[in-house]
Amino acid sequence: MILGAHVRTKGGIFSAMELAKLETAQAVQLFASNPRQWRGPAYSDDRAATFRAAWAESGLGPLYLHAPYLVNIASPVPEFHRKSEDLAKASMVAAEMLGAVGVVVHSGAGGPEEPDRAFHRAAECLQHVAAASDALLIVELMAGTMGSVATTIPEAAQLFRAVDHPRLRLCLDTCHLFAGGYELDDPDGVRRCFGELRKHGLARKLVLVHANDAKFPRGSRRDRHENVGRGLIGREGFRAVLAEPSVRRCSVVCETPGTHETHRQDIATLRELAA
Repeated sequence: MILGAHVRTKGGIFSAMELAKLETAQAVQLFASNPRQWRGPAYSDDRAATFRAAWAESGLGPLYLHAPYLVNIASPVPEFHRKSEDLAKASMVAAEMLGAVGVVVHSGAGGPEEPDRAFHRAAECLQHVAAASDALLIVELMAGTMGSVATTIPEAAQLFRAVDHPRLRLCLDTCHLFAGGYELDDPDGVRRCFGELRKHGLARKLVLVHANDAKFPRGSRRDRHENVGRGLIGREGFRAVLAEPSVRRCSVVCETPGTHETHRQDIATLRELAA
């Protein structure tokens, strides 16, 4: 298990290395372009090569990109769906250029009365995006918000069967799972959750875990992150998650609120609970 954080890089991606070391992160996730704009990442070959060399020299662990917030692979609005696919593809190209393991993309949401069509839009989009580069395409489950394509593990399994691409992988967010109803605040509930993951054949697809505590109760369908051990999942819930064999093979990054020092504290908590 490699622990780290989503690093906020207002100074550009080259600042990620210094900030990751400040936070004591080994695994690093970042946005390769402005997360609130449709303009995707664009790097020259020389700039990308310089970054790859600097990353290798830094001694840091695996790098992951997160697709911008605007990307919705199941959008019922044709223009937004097309732009989402284009932006996700650009992120995949950037991941390969920068030497990142892959790109995290949310499973998407459609209109509340069209679940089948939303599912098929998401699956088709994932097929196209996965072919954009040799990086991994890492699907993150949603928190159960209205129209979500995949919140539960069975829904994720259905989506993975529909796409069936060799570079498709899975990201679990602890806050999302908890908001969607999984009992991560109870060690037995954690075991049931990961037993379900194994039952549906997705444990081998899991490569990344977002370690985020939750501000709102289990099943609330509200995606509000809290610092590790300070929310409603709690320390014992995280201890049980971090003990799972499929998690111990993964990168685990926090996306928690606060400063770089707060991330440092959250990573320290994860190390303590994983020991």
